[in-house]
Amino acid sequence: MAATRSLSTEIGIQPACDAFGLARSEFYRRQGPATAPAPRPSPPRTLSLKERQAVLATLHSDRFVDTAPAAVYATLLDEGRYHWSIRTLYRILDEQAEVKERRNQLRHPVYQKPELLATAPNQVWSWDITKLLGPVKWSYCYLYVILDSFSRYVVGWMVAPAESAVLAQRLIKDTCAKQQIGTGQLTLHADRGSSMKSKPVALLLADLGVTKTHSRPYTSDDNPFSEAQFKTLKYRPDFPARFGSLEDARAFCQTFFAWYNGEHRHAGIGLMTPAAVHDGQAVTMRDARQRVLMTAYAAHPERFVRKPPQPPVLPHAVWINPPTKPSASQAGAGATISTADGPRVALNVEGLESCIGDRDRLASHDHDVDRRGATLNATGKCPKLIDTFRNAINAEYRDQARTQQHSAVAEPCHLHIADFSEEGLDVGWKLIVVVRIAFEPEVDQCLRNMP
Repeated sequence: MAATRSLSTEIGIQPACDAFGLARSEFYRRQGPATAPAPRPSPPRTLSLKERQAVLATLHSDRFVDTAPAAVYATLLDEGRYHWSIRTLYRILDEQAEVKERRNQLRHPVYQKPELLATAPNQVWSWDITKLLGPVKWSYCYLYVILDSFSRYVVGWMVAPAESAVLAQRLIKDTCAKQQIGTGQLTLHADRGSSMKSKPVALLLADLGVTKTHSRPYTSDDNPFSEAQFKTLKYRPDFPARFGSLEDARAFCQTFFAWYNGEHRHAGIGLMTPAAVHDGQAVTMRDARQRVLMTAYAAHPERFVRKPPQPPVLPHAVWINPPTKPSASQAGAGATISTADGPRVALNVEGLESCIGDRDRLASHDHDVDRRGATLNATGKCPKLIDTFRNAINAEYRDQARTQQHSAVAEPCHLHIADFSEEGLDVGWKLIVVVRIAFEPEVDQCLRNMP
């Protein structure tokens, strides 16, 4: 509040309140002396303390101690006595914390949402089982699939005549051996099916040093990659309505998974094939794509209006249920949610020197750099100035910025910034601004005067 009053003397009350997210009425209200709320008068119909004690004594008596208030009311009414309404009985019991669910209902435990992060292949796998229709009604074969969450590569699969924990145990063991999984390297995620939660599978994973996690009940979103892979399988044009036999299903899956791993361009991994990402060839392939696009750009630059073409970005991290807010445990690679161009990938101050040109000034204002094209991340001494800046920049300054993009700092009091948006933090204030629009000197002076 003191900071708001101090700032209001320089830029006015309304801009100062906007800067701190404070309503102007609240600002004026806090100027006056604090007054205690007036006591609420008791309605004339309120029961006296003696009458309330009589109600509790009746309800606690041996005759009515196990009787519902409505039944007590009806029993006394049949005996020719009326003292209290049913609502009054419940109200008095509620004041004594004696109203609760009387039935012995089943209470489900609270399941924790799984939050899994993979920054490279063979860190997080997910697996599931789906039914494939057999030749006649009520006949099925079962497809077991183990999928790498980062590369979407199918590391293991099996078609079996039944769903069995022993078969699942064998598949997991053989797949871990094939991928050379070390102790403590892998997390295996699955839903809560009987095979997934079985004791043989749990003991095997403990022996292999593999961490196991499970989805919440009836929450398919907790296992998204396996569910999406099954949809890709069953939406293929050549997927049959029914399989003639177990061998028929195995032959189809043999062809499908060879196509899926080696030829399918997956949108979630930059239109790469799962095998390319899993084998570490994705970066080389993306560079080759970039060279092709730059050749096309050099030949016909007028066809690319906004900027030179770029191939789809590669994922730097893949989440199952990403946390809603960044936490201290997400340092390093964990703080990178998707791609290198994402808003949470930090750069150094040097990355902005070409746009701002005044590194000492950045250091004096306790800035750190964040990437969104080129973004400035102002913390500490800039408590929520976004609304003040928005009001200070008019159309004239925006037109000026369009003609002076990436300009150097012309005067000590000018800061060249382009657009801005706010990201809430639990600690302190944070202002994200994109370099390239000039602020007026008085706005920058306001920033300098922040406590």
